[in-house]
Amino acid sequence: MNTYTFSSKLKTFSFILMALGFVGIVVGFLNAPKTIEDVEKILADTHHHEAAHVEKPTHDVHTHAVAIDTAKTSEVTTQTVSDSAVAANKVADTAASVVADAKVNAPKKETVAHDANHDKGHAEHVLHQLQNKPWAALYVACIFFMLISVGVLAFYAIQYASQAGWSPILYRVMEGITAYLLPGSIIFFILLVLSSLHFNHLFAWMNPDVINPEHVDFDKLIFNKKGWLNATRFLITAALFLGVWNYFRFKFVKNSLEQDTATDNAPYKRNFKLAAAFLVIFIVTESIMSWDWIMSVDPHWYSTLFGWYVFASFFVSGITVIALVTIYLKTKGYLPNVNTSHIHDLAKFMFGLSIFWTYLWFSQFMLIWYSNIPEEVTYFVTRIQHYNFPFFGMLIVNFIFPLLILINTDFKRLSWIVVLAGVLLLFGHYIDFFVMIMPATVGDQWFIGIPEIGALMFFLGLFIFIVFNALTKAPIEPKGNPFIEESKHFHY
Repeated sequence: MNTYTFSSKLKTFSFILMALGFVGIVVGFLNAPKTIEDVEKILADTHHHEAAHVEKPTHDVHTHAVAIDTAKTSEVTTQTVSDSAVAANKVADTAASVVADAKVNAPKKETVAHDANHDKGHAEHVLHQLQNKPWAALYVACIFFMLISVGVLAFYAIQYASQAGWSPILYRVMEGITAYLLPGSIIFFILLVLSSLHFNHLFAWMNPDVINPEHVDFDKLIFNKKGWLNATRFLITAALFLGVWNYFRFKFVKNSLEQDTATDNAPYKRNFKLAAAFLVIFIVTESIMSWDWIMSVDPHWYSTLFGWYVFASFFVSGITVIALVTIYLKTKGYLPNVNTSHIHDLAKFMFGLSIFWTYLWFSQFMLIWYSNIPEEVTYFVTRIQHYNFPFFGMLIVNFIFPLLILINTDFKRLSWIVVLAGVLLLFGHYIDFFVMIMPATVGDQWFIGIPEIGALMFFLGLFIFIVFNALTKAPIEPKGNPFIEESKHFHY
């Protein structure tokens, strides 16, 4: 079979995922607190036992004070008229005591007022975090699946630029996966626009108060970065990058389809030149993208390795998706010329890039931890204190599991093992993106709830529908490619 037919069961499954995910997203937004009073109630419920413990000694002291005052009053009332001089002295002492108490209590009242303002400020901060939660969940899932398609596009370009002979049989799989780039880009750009219009607080630097020297929230560090961190430049750059990537993807697929019926290799040669140009542009745009869309949620922090780190995460995820889709199609009777050697090569990339990702993770973590510079180490302190389990857990999933599962050469040829490793890798790198974005947007108010699961389900369903629908638009195996016969008979 050379033409793929979208399975009705898979299509129904994708629709169910989207429907349930959409409901989860809506519920997440509806359940988010709307006012400071809502947050104060949440905080009061959370700290109920602590508050009760604090109130008890205060009550005892008050009761004791009342008892003493009662005793003093009784003592005064028992005085006789003949003790008028003593009574007068007591009155004078009482007046002096009242004045002294007023002086002592004045700073206490100021402290209480300060504490009240602090509590109100804390409640407002928590309100922003809890309101961010459904937005952040949506953002993490949206950027993760979009960048998977970007990673596949980069891998596709590498195959053309290197004139690889093993991979042309998989070109249509890669073209199908990159079909998600356009709708994914549109949804993602809408999210960026909504952020710039202050529908959420995902990007702290978008708050105009932080660059206003007259405002109490003025932030000098962000003020000094306003030449780069401003909404106009941010949105123009995002639109440009997304537009360029989608243009290259469109030209790649157009030339690939033309090569099916061409009498010469002209379309292939055009793709070869396009691939070389794209990779040069991609390496620059990918770095800037990672600074803008991920690193800037922590505007006080930066890492010179961050662009490479983000690239390694979504690049290995993209290759993993290629392997999973290829194996699925193979089990359904498509791609008859794909053999265990092709699967082995994909698994090698999955394994090798997992090690590369771990190297970058360790390099970034170790250098910052060892230097112990406050403005650098705060990034990891936050994640270790409040995200300890996902932060170190995804290291195990993204490094230890691939190392144990895929290091054996024979295992790389077994489809079920590659699928197992692939599912673990995708889950692990989704958590990687979660840990990169959530601490700066929701702080310690995180948990995996309805909005997180809903967003993941919605974008997974959308991804499945678009990718497999795109696979039906062209023959599942390309024709006319000068390396296609070598790819069909690829064995080692």
